[in-house]
This record gives sequence, C-alpha cells and structure tokens, in this order.
Amino acid sequence: MKQKFNIITSTCVPLPLENVDTDQIIPARFLKATTREGFGDNLFRDWRYNADGSLNKDFVLNNPLYGGQVLVAGKNFGSGSSREHAAWAIADYGFRVVVSSFFADIHKNNELNNFVLPVVVSEEFLKELFASIEKDPKMEVEVDLPNQTITNKATGRSEHFEINAYKKHCLINGLDDIDFLVANKDKIEAYEQHR
Repeated sequence: MKQKFNIITSTCVPLPLENVDTDQIIPARFLKATTREGFGDNLFRDWRYNADGSLNKDFVLNNPLYGGQVLVAGKNFGSGSSREHAAWAIADYGFRVVVSSFFADIHKNNELNNFVLPVVVSEEFLKELFASIEKDPKMEVEVDLPNQTITNKATGRSEHFEINAYKKHCLINGLDDIDFLVANKDKIEAYEQHR
C-alpha cells in the first residue's frame, strides 16, 4: 500500500518554464533502470548540473530558499515522449503535487499512477502562485484532495480542480490499480459466479 493522500500543506518549488518535456524531466540516458528507485537523483539532470558534473547554482532545485512537496510548473508540463520514468523521477525526488495550467495527458496519467497529484489551475491562479512564491519563498499552498481545492495561503485565494473519481479514490486510499482489484476480489468473484 502506498502513502495515502488527503490534505497537503507545503512550501513550493517554482519552475516558471512552459513546455517542459519528459526528456528535460528525466534525460533518455537515465532510462536503463527498471525499478522506480533512484530516479529523483537525475530529475532535471541537465538543468541541475553543469557539463562538468558540478551543481548549477542558478537552478531552482539547488537553491536552498526553495523546497517542499509541491512543484509549481509553467503551462504544458510533461509534453514529449510518454516515458513513465519522468513521473518516477518526480515522485522519487519527493514531490507529491505538481501544479500547472496544462499537462500533457499521458504524463498526467503517469503522475496519478505514481501517487503524484497533477493539479490543473487557471493561468491567472498560476501567475499569482509564481508571484507569491517570488515574494516569499516560505509561503505555502494547501492542496485538499477530498474537496478538490488548492489554496494559495499567501493570498487566501482558492481554486477547484478536476480529478477522475477512480484515481481520487485510489490516491485517498493509497491503492494502485492492482491493490484496487485485490481489494475488490470478493465482488469480482461474486460477479463471475452470478454470470
């Protein structure tokens, strides 16, 4: 069983870039592994490190001012290839929520399947979030999955977000697709008997 998802209150890591694709999230040369562990080390690898392997001090993940379980990204996050490793890297790094005004569909589903909640907000709300984080890197957001709301605690402004009812149930109960089927084994068997 995975970590159950309810209400998360956290500081944010801002990534105000549009069209961040899966190759930027996790470069193709790191796709050799078949387990989900260790991918967080290479999240945004080519932005986090210089060509000589030293830390790029200008990249947000290397800036001690920013941290938390919420990544706030620009529009069209997760475009490009359908690699699930991108969601593995985001989850392994420790992000539980990614906020954007638009996600590539396959990447959005990969995040949900890896217990990362993609929260789609309006362009205005996203712009305000970036402004609030810039003003105070310690500001927090509250992501309330049961009520499907995200609140910018610096301004008090909230927005409702959509999520598939089945995926919401799985996140709240810490179930992946297989856990869900096993939990419903009796119902499945009863249905089979009935047919």
